[in-house]
Parts: sequence; structure tokens; C-alpha cells
Amino acid sequence: MIEKRDFYINGQWVAPSAPNDCQVIDPSTEEACAVITLGAAADTDAAVAAAKAALPGWMATPPAERIALVEKLLTVYNSRAEDLAQAMSVEMGAPIDMSRTSQVGAGSWHLDGFLAAAKTFAFDRPLGDHAPNDRIIYEAVGVAALITPWNWPMNQITLKFGAAAIAGCTMVLKPSEQSPLNAMIFAEIVHEAGFPAGVFNLVNGDGPGVGTQLSSHPDVDMVSFTGSTRAGTAISKAAADTLKKVHLELGGKGANVLFEDADDKAVKRGVLHMMQNTGQSCNAPSRMLVQQSIYDRVVEEAAAVAAKVEVGPASAEGRHIGPVVNELQWNKIQDLIQKGIDEGARLVAGGTGRPDGLNKGYYVKPTVFADVNNQMTIAREEIFGPVLTILPFETEEEAIEIANDTPYGLTNYVQTQDGARANRMARALRSGMVEMNGKSRSAGSPFGGMKQSGNGREGGIWGLEDFLEVKAIGGWTPED
Repeated sequence: MIEKRDFYINGQWVAPSAPNDCQVIDPSTEEACAVITLGAAADTDAAVAAAKAALPGWMATPPAERIALVEKLLTVYNSRAEDLAQAMSVEMGAPIDMSRTSQVGAGSWHLDGFLAAAKTFAFDRPLGDHAPNDRIIYEAVGVAALITPWNWPMNQITLKFGAAAIAGCTMVLKPSEQSPLNAMIFAEIVHEAGFPAGVFNLVNGDGPGVGTQLSSHPDVDMVSFTGSTRAGTAISKAAADTLKKVHLELGGKGANVLFEDADDKAVKRGVLHMMQNTGQSCNAPSRMLVQQSIYDRVVEEAAAVAAKVEVGPASAEGRHIGPVVNELQWNKIQDLIQKGIDEGARLVAGGTGRPDGLNKGYYVKPTVFADVNNQMTIAREEIFGPVLTILPFETEEEAIEIANDTPYGLTNYVQTQDGARANRMARALRSGMVEMNGKSRSAGSPFGGMKQSGNGREGGIWGLEDFLEVKAIGGWTPED
């Protein structure tokens, strides 16, 4: 049993103010793999105080020096890649090969992106040629609370840390209590890289405890949260009294629109994308909208692809999918699959219960529903499991109407060989991101959504700007 009860505060590991053990469960086995401590208000206050004390010095550190420290951190991060991969695999169920590549790789990719963006970012610039005595300065928002989820741990921690560190913010990280081990390794990486004491702090806890304490803390200037829309709403309310800046990256119910001229790999690509990370991605293409003329063929192909998706333990090597993160999520997914059946959707792959041969662990059958309409529960709610819904449409206008008929607006997908139509769809879809014909977004592209998928953007220049305030100065004396 791994025991990781301490918190990282002001440059050192410190004992919690009070015992409050929390077991970390391996979802592949349903057995405890570690024990951590859930923090109390005294721990949160100590971490915030350390961040506040470190803020003036870190803000005054030249950007080039902050960038250099993030570069050093990236080197240390890469040296600890296997430790991070093993931690994420055991605590949240990512198959070890996927953990080594996608889960760990997401962190280094984002840090690289921030470094590239920062090196061309003018933190101090003139307003314009028309105003020689006006200056625009970008400075840190201040003390930032980083609240991250369990599904893509390093992806989210690095998206927040990289931007905040380069911007000159000091931080308190509260990782998910479901997957805290990787975050504690990350704290070790920060320490080894040589960041000044207090710049980065970590306190484990749950949402109602440390999460709420950070969101409402008068000395926290910004909350950057990734998680459910329900929790994002609660954080916004908690933060309102102190009018702190709130960045939210929340849920999604992405539409993947397949027109009759979609390429031959579009169906397989869409199903496998949905099943990646066992469906536990906010940007998953969970609603496949299919033009009526190819509908029957697509349903048959999607069912066949899903039937070939293998499910197994996270510790096993290979291209299978693992379990979902915990019993609560497993039960929720089972209830929603049953709801789909009860509401009249046609089950063409998977269904309720565990896959054959897996009697223990939070495993879910790769599931596909056809003949879904957009008012069914499985088309409205974010399932967060390996469950794909297929809906028919006739015209481009109808596809847009169905795709946009959702409270979410994170990522939508378009499959067509008609470039003009693809571009029209990209403009019409109400989401922060659109990906077409299997082309993912490039390094430095902003990640974020509209509507109940949140606000703000992460990654590249846009992510950096979210942790900066803009200061306009008149009467500036030009310097040589």
C-alpha cells in the first residue's frame, strides 16, 4: 500500500493539520492501491499563505527566467515519465501503453506549446505608433487555485501549471482525490526543477472541502477548474463573493456529423475516438449524426467496430480500453445504458453489465445505440463512458440544428469531402472547437468551449493570456 499523506507547501512536504485518510482505489481490481489525506481549512490556508508570500518575488522574476525554469521542469518531467505513467494507470485505469503515450505525452506536449508561445509573447509592449507615451503591460493575475480532474490528469495539470508559471502566478493545486498520485510526483518534479518556495503548492482534498475553500478564499485571485458542469456551477457561486477570476473547462456532448461523402475511415475513426480513454473525455464525439442515405451501413459498421474493441486491466500492455474510474461512475453509466434501452433506442453493440470474463473491476462494455433522437436522455446527458449514440439526419440544415441542440458547446466533428460544406459547418456549429475529417488541432491551438462547456481557453497564447491581467499605462516615459 502506497502511503502519501503529506502536502507540498512552501517548498517542502508537510504533515496535514489533522488526520483524514482517503483510500485511492485501483479501478481494475476494486482494491485500495494508496492512501492520502484530505486536507482541512488549515492546510488550505497555509498553502494559500505560502503562494501569497511568494507572489511579489515570482511576479518580479523576468519572464525569461520563468521560461527557463519551465524548460528545466520539462526535462525533469521527461525523466519521470515512467513513474507518471504507472501512477495514472493504477489510480484511474488508463491502460499502461496508453498512459505512457497519450496520458504522459499530453503533459510534455502542452509544456512545449507554452514554451513556444511564451518566447514570442510581449509581456511589455507599446499601445501603438499613435501613442508613444502609452504602454500595455501583461502581469500575473495573482494567486491561482488549480482544480484538476481524474480523467486526463497530466494533461490538465500541465495546461494550468505551464500557463500560470510563465505568467508569474503562484499556485495551489488540488488534484482529484481519485487520481492524486501523479500530481504528487509532479510536485516532486517542480521541486527538483528548482522553483522558488511557495510558487507551487499542493493540497489534496475533495470538492466540498478543499475545492470550496480555495474557490471562496479571499486571498485566491483566480480559480482554474476542469471537471463537471455541476461542479463548475458550484465553484462559480463560491467564487462570486470575492469576484475572483474563474476559468472553467467543463463537460461536452460533441456531435460527429457524417455526410454521405465521408471518407472510408470516418466511421471507424469516430467509434474508436469515442472509446478512447474508456469514453472518459469531455471532448468525446459521443453523438454520431449520420446522413440518412448511408445510415444503415454506418450503424452496421459502427456496431462491428465497437464489438472488436477489447477491454482489460490497465496493467496489461496492448491497445485495449481499461475500466472506468470508480464504482459511482460505473453505476451511472449502467443506469444510462438502461435508460437508453427503456426510452426506445436500438442497442446494436454492448449493453449493461461487465464484459465477458471480467467479473471484478469497473469495466463497461463498448456500447452503441442506433435510432436515437436528440430528446432521449442518452443524447442529452454526458455519459462519460464508452457509449456512442447514433442519430439520423437528412439535410445539412437539420444536422446543424441537431448538433447545436445541446446545452454543451465544447468540440464538434465534421466528416465530408466537400470543402465548402465543411467550412460552412465549422462556422455554424456552436462550439469552441471543430475538427474535420480526422484532422486534430495543432500545437498551440486553444482548448475550451461555449455555453455549459465553460469559459476561457487553455493552451498556447490563449492559455497564457487567461492567467494574465492587462494593465494600460498613460504617461509612460520611453526607455532606450
